[in-house]
Amino acid sequence: MLLATLPALGLGRAQAAETPATAFAAVRPDYRISFPHDHGSHPEYRVEWWYVTGWLRSAGHPDRGFQITFFRARPRLTAGNPSRFNPEHVIIAHAAIADSRHGRLLHVQRAARQGFGLAGSETGNTRVWLDQWQLVRDGPRYRSVIAAPEMGLNLVMTPGQPPLLQGVQGYSRKGPGAESASHYYSIPHLRVAGELRAGGNVQAVTGEAWLDHEWSSSYLEPDAAGWDWMGINLADGGAVMAFRIRDRRGCTLWTGGAWRDAAGRTRNFRPEEVQLVPLRRWRSPRTGADYPVAFTVTAGPVEFSLEPLMDDQENDTRATTGAVYWEGAMRAYRQGREIGRGYLELTGYLRPLAI
Repeated sequence: MLLATLPALGLGRAQAAETPATAFAAVRPDYRISFPHDHGSHPEYRVEWWYVTGWLRSAGHPDRGFQITFFRARPRLTAGNPSRFNPEHVIIAHAAIADSRHGRLLHVQRAARQGFGLAGSETGNTRVWLDQWQLVRDGPRYRSVIAAPEMGLNLVMTPGQPPLLQGVQGYSRKGPGAESASHYYSIPHLRVAGELRAGGNVQAVTGEAWLDHEWSSSYLEPDAAGWDWMGINLADGGAVMAFRIRDRRGCTLWTGGAWRDAAGRTRNFRPEEVQLVPLRRWRSPRTGADYPVAFTVTAGPVEFSLEPLMDDQENDTRATTGAVYWEGAMRAYRQGREIGRGYLELTGYLRPLAI
């Protein structure tokens, strides 16, 4: 679900005063997601992301978490500029490995304006890239490559279930106002195989992941500060997503989510059916942000607790998005027994998001 602060890169005050504002498409309740078209980019909307999180296994090593996120952002003030260097779209990519033996995230980030073949996103099917970094849908499978000096991922991810539409037919409300919404679907239980490179070593890995694809032009209410989001692959084959949007006083402004059981039956939750109660907090020694890193979760008939792989899973992406957030590998428990694994995302804890 990640949507960080996305600056209008390259636009100073003088240029902004002379440049007309870009018109963005509105998220509509009557829009019906269709495939394969909606696997691809939606350049008429202001912001979009493909977000993959999961757990990896390898011989002789404790299980690790991973995150791969590609953003496409359309700055507000670009209309009417004929220059080929005009940043009509910006591509941003984040990747991270959560390794309990390391004790904190190993993370990398990049950003570039779309164009000249160096960065871009295609319509009609998933293909988003930034130099050698890429996420591509090839038939039913996804392939992703992250190549950086600090770490590398080369993964093939194969769906075992159909997409899960979030909200009402993919129209996901994020607040009381109908315009505060996104078009949103998830693909839980992706089977993962490939290679991970870290610390100079290359290891074969397998695992399971969750993919979110979301696009919007007006995401949060003016009083919203950030959100808590989770996507959990349940061990019985089910999947659950839950979130809460927080206001600037720290209170819950809106909640939502969806559940698909092991038999494939789905249910979208009304706001009053979702409760996320923090159990424990962790303060970052680097930024001072204070995050709730463990929760009890009630989402309709589904109840469980969440515990992190490790407390320090803060991701500082101020170099590309301006935001600091917590993105963590989690285990889900019921009555002391592990029932699933997934990821938790916490935004707006250092300062309110300015989206």
